[in-house]
Amino acid sequence: MRKLLHILVTMITASIITSCYNSNKTDDNIATEDSVAVNDTMSFYTTHHYGIGYNFIIYSDSLQLIEQQPEEHISLLVTDTIHIRHNAHIAVTDIRILPQDSIDSVWVQIISETGQTGWTHETELLPNVVPTDPISQFIMMFSDTHVLLALIIACLITVAYIIRLVQRRQAPLVHFRDIPSFYPTLLCVTVAASATFYASLQMFGADIWQHFYYHPSLNPFVMPPILSIFISSVWAMLIIGIAAIEDVRHHLNFEDAVLYLSGLIGFCAVIYIIFSISTLYYIGYPLLIAYCWYAVTHYIRHFSQRYICGNCGKRIKQKGVCPHCGALNE
Repeated sequence: MRKLLHILVTMITASIITSCYNSNKTDDNIATEDSVAVNDTMSFYTTHHYGIGYNFIIYSDSLQLIEQQPEEHISLLVTDTIHIRHNAHIAVTDIRILPQDSIDSVWVQIISETGQTGWTHETELLPNVVPTDPISQFIMMFSDTHVLLALIIACLITVAYIIRLVQRRQAPLVHFRDIPSFYPTLLCVTVAASATFYASLQMFGADIWQHFYYHPSLNPFVMPPILSIFISSVWAMLIIGIAAIEDVRHHLNFEDAVLYLSGLIGFCAVIYIIFSISTLYYIGYPLLIAYCWYAVTHYIRHFSQRYICGNCGKRIKQKGVCPHCGALNE
């Protein structure tokens, strides 16, 4: 318990220190010679969550830019185009609002790391770029449909294989032949609740989630209350996961522990996928209540060890003969 407390304090301290850094600073670069008025720029930053000076990375194969002014393109004059390739670093240097453009009134000027400068519509820019912050890149990667489908298929195959292997060896498995530790069950419940909350945040707090995407942090103390709950749940999963690994290591031998932890990871992945998708159709809410009730009550009834043997000091499920030393406990 002392080790777990030490790990918890260290992780929280590290998150507070590291989350103070933000490479995408926009407030210091709000006003430039050719940019929109300061008040309009501040309003744009509030609604679009990025501004002049914000840094991106090209996520798609390439991004096409117009070298001339946006007005020339709108007037159907001849313009030249350039392409910035995949993984190139770019920065926003100017933003213009052109109401006469029927396609997209927002034009963004960017400059690449090699000095190439050009204009593009915001609707063409944002789907092809990702913020430079690693957290934003992680969110973008797991929001990709192809990655998500591949993850679902891989998780299902892995879980099926692990369950088959566990059944052959008659090895412990969370929720079925579980160990007398509540941490694995608590981890599964926490993952289910976090996945449900994550999907709810995307449905009912899309603007808040978009702001977090452009300005992420792992420090729950500097986030709005809703995001603070979500970040706290992420830290809770990590901390409970460490505690579960420690408990599994003490209850099982190495081979069974590896199988048990592999099954636990697979279960958590499947739980995350089920609840994050089902919540989008409002099925996840009653499903979460039913799953939490089942997981907790099932563990208490079948796997919890509430008593301690008076002779050997080991935990036992019920009073009577101790399965470890044979002593009678009344």
